[in-house]
Amino acid sequence: MAFSPASGGSVALFRVIFGLIGFVIVARMFARGWIGELYIEPEYHFSYLGFGWARPWPEWGMYLHFAALGVLSLCVAVGYRYRLSVALYFVGFTYVELLERALYLNHHYWISLAALLMIFLPLNRVASVDAWRNPRLSEEVVPAWTLWALRAQVGVVYIFAGIAKLNADWLFRAQPMRIWLYQHGDMPLVGSLLQEVWVAYAMSWAGAAFDLTIFGFLLWKRARFWAYLSLIGFHIATWALFPHLGIFPWMMIGASLVFFNFGWPRQKVARLLSWKRSQLGRVVGCVDEASRRATPELTWRTRAILVGVGAFALIQVLMPLRHFAYPSNVRWSEEGYLFSWRVMLTEKVGFTQYRVRDFEARRGWIVSPDEYLTPLQVERMSIQPSLILQTAHFIAEDFRNRGYDEVTVKADVFVTWNGRPNRRLIDPEVDLASVRSGLAPKDWILPYESTEPDMR
Repeated sequence: MAFSPASGGSVALFRVIFGLIGFVIVARMFARGWIGELYIEPEYHFSYLGFGWARPWPEWGMYLHFAALGVLSLCVAVGYRYRLSVALYFVGFTYVELLERALYLNHHYWISLAALLMIFLPLNRVASVDAWRNPRLSEEVVPAWTLWALRAQVGVVYIFAGIAKLNADWLFRAQPMRIWLYQHGDMPLVGSLLQEVWVAYAMSWAGAAFDLTIFGFLLWKRARFWAYLSLIGFHIATWALFPHLGIFPWMMIGASLVFFNFGWPRQKVARLLSWKRSQLGRVVGCVDEASRRATPELTWRTRAILVGVGAFALIQVLMPLRHFAYPSNVRWSEEGYLFSWRVMLTEKVGFTQYRVRDFEARRGWIVSPDEYLTPLQVERMSIQPSLILQTAHFIAEDFRNRGYDEVTVKADVFVTWNGRPNRRLIDPEVDLASVRSGLAPKDWILPYESTEPDMR
């Protein structure tokens, strides 16, 4: 089954959509001035554990880097030197994502994963410049495992987003949906309706049901068309209500087309690419011949790719579940929160202030994080313990550069989440300047004291 023939048109369409989405992302970065605002202007950048070495290029380098990403996106879309283009795109896009942890987005993480997977998939056999330049490369079908790998990459987002919604806040308090919908009370026609409590409950349960079932319905041939229509409606509605989602809804609408089997009209493709008759016969041949070529012997290279794809899939299953290794509530402490498809589950607002003390100089200071960070960084930092810790290190380093070698940095951090009262997030007596980042549970993060059940 893994090597049975599957539609080459479907994976080619995925390649085209992926490349165009990548180009749109770059175009928006240039058009809205985000390159300078997010990567050049900030003096400090938050890093991921183990990737502190990643630093932005100089100003000209960042603009050149994004321009190169735009060109590579188009190369992927048209299938020009496809494997090299998508490999370079993966490296370049992932590098940008590593530059600033405060800018983490689920759909950018997905793009990095999809690009890495695409390096090893033959997505340039149909409707590509590569196939036009080398007719021997062209085939109308691909091994079925190629198509299923892409479908799984789309499905993982919905499955784990649905599982994450199985918590008390989402199902039994309609939070944070109640907060978000109430803020849309001035919307034309439906504004007053969105402020009704029952609507928040209905949308919370409908959202969980959609995420948990849409993958199965898309796999079911009889339900696929209607499931896709509901997917379009769902994502357009979320985009209208939550425009900060950006390109994510459109990305999922486009990527989900991979669940359909698209054929490619031979005569139209031939006219479009102006192929010679002899070349056309070799490329499109008969389906039986294409099927035979799509089911190669299980060579060592093919075995290695399948093992790699299997390991890649296993990691993606384990990553969203790693928060169970921590004793805290993941939505409060955010230990194990990243890379787990926990999409729009929590409304959090925080306030952070640091107390710096040099006992040798017998001096103390109250430090606000906005003395070091941009407003966006302060907003994201104030609810994420790991970023609060990194900010404490920024402050300690700055004071050491001023000649205060033995400073302690403690934090007063208050966070409200999903409509709950403010609580301290960080132990105010811990010297964060002496704490090192790591994967172990963090005892300097205070538990949220509540009588409510701790359903993660």
